[in-house]
Amino acid sequence: MDQLVEHGYVIVPNFLASAQCSIIFDYARELPAGAWQQAGIGRADQYTTNTAVRQDKIRWLSPALAVERDYLQMMEHLRELINRELFMGLFDYECHLAHYPPGSFYRKHLDAFKGRSNRILTTVFYLNPEWQATDGGELVIYGDHGEVLETVLPQAGKLVLFLSDRFVHEVLPGQRDRFSITGWYRLNASIGGVIDPTR
Repeated sequence: MDQLVEHGYVIVPNFLASAQCSIIFDYARELPAGAWQQAGIGRADQYTTNTAVRQDKIRWLSPALAVERDYLQMMEHLRELINRELFMGLFDYECHLAHYPPGSFYRKHLDAFKGRSNRILTTVFYLNPEWQATDGGELVIYGDHGEVLETVLPQAGKLVLFLSDRFVHEVLPGQRDRFSITGWYRLNASIGGVIDPTR
């Protein structure tokens, strides 16, 4: 919590034990091709796919399935903890599995623009066992002047949290299939009971 307040981001190397990571990793790896969709950029009526910018495939998590529900419940507990400690007013959470085939990437981007999104805090959780530096696929987090703040290997059990509207970041190409869960804690910007913006 202190690091999140001081720096606006935090990297937690062993957020989950390897046995728990393996359950989610095996689940993601064994999903049929039809369970994934090509990831896009933008939201609602601005949503589009552009493989020159982003090449991963995604699957939104749902509480209807046990493995997905367990992860969502864990992140709900984290939301309650962050709100209790930091009074951030985080209202809900959405997340998806992400699969980056070898060579795929996601160019530099922000997850939210100030005043134009209810996404407040981004989470990235990695599922990849025995990932080495030679495998690539790093998350690069940039500072206000374009300097590299962190280069994060996507190793199993590692959780990264950062302020969604502050840090430009990118995913570099990897040499292996790379799996993660990316999510966002959001404020309540609903109108008439409808969360805005929609996915």
